[in-house]
Amino acid sequence: MTDQKEKIGKQVILPLSKAVEISVKSIKTRLGRSMITASGIVLAIAFLMSIFVSGSINKALLEKGSVEVRVQLQNLGGEEEQGKQIWLVVLSLMVCVVGIANAMLMSVTERYKEIGTMKCLGALDIFIIKLFLLESGFMGLFGSIAGALLGGLLMTIVSSINYGLEVITKFPIVSFLYYFVIAVILGTVLAVIGAIYPAYTAARMVPADAMRSEI
Repeated sequence: MTDQKEKIGKQVILPLSKAVEISVKSIKTRLGRSMITASGIVLAIAFLMSIFVSGSINKALLEKGSVEVRVQLQNLGGEEEQGKQIWLVVLSLMVCVVGIANAMLMSVTERYKEIGTMKCLGALDIFIIKLFLLESGFMGLFGSIAGALLGGLLMTIVSSINYGLEVITKFPIVSFLYYFVIAVILGTVLAVIGAIYPAYTAARMVPADAMRSEI
């Protein structure tokens, strides 16, 4: 063990703040690609949030709405339709995770020399993993916030067109905030999950091979 430590020499343990700084800088440098990756999260979370908000608005109108609106909602039924929508949401979230994993793998391929340089300078594998997880987490966070706001806004507009201004006066703000938090947390966690394999691939990279890469 002592011989191994002597061969390795000094290992550089960088603080989390440094990993955050490098991750944010990487997102800014590849802003176009980061926005494309985040757009998948935006759409999936917007779809999820629209289902949540639609259900909350319908429930509020059934409890407090006018007789005409309540009759209209009762005639719709909707349990079977809601089951289909939930299944579609699950599928869209799975596609979102696969898309993030693919985008992050491409990012690893493009950054062979950057990763190799950091490892040659003494960066530990765990630091490389932190970089990619943080980068994906930030994209997931901002994408989820944008998607939740977009989905909530669009479904409020659609419901207002269908049921009138009662949607605004009886808007379930508490339920909206509750589902907003759930959607943002879910989107961020899924983004981090999608980056686990690419981060592991980057961490296992041999520095000498990475430095010799022509990519």
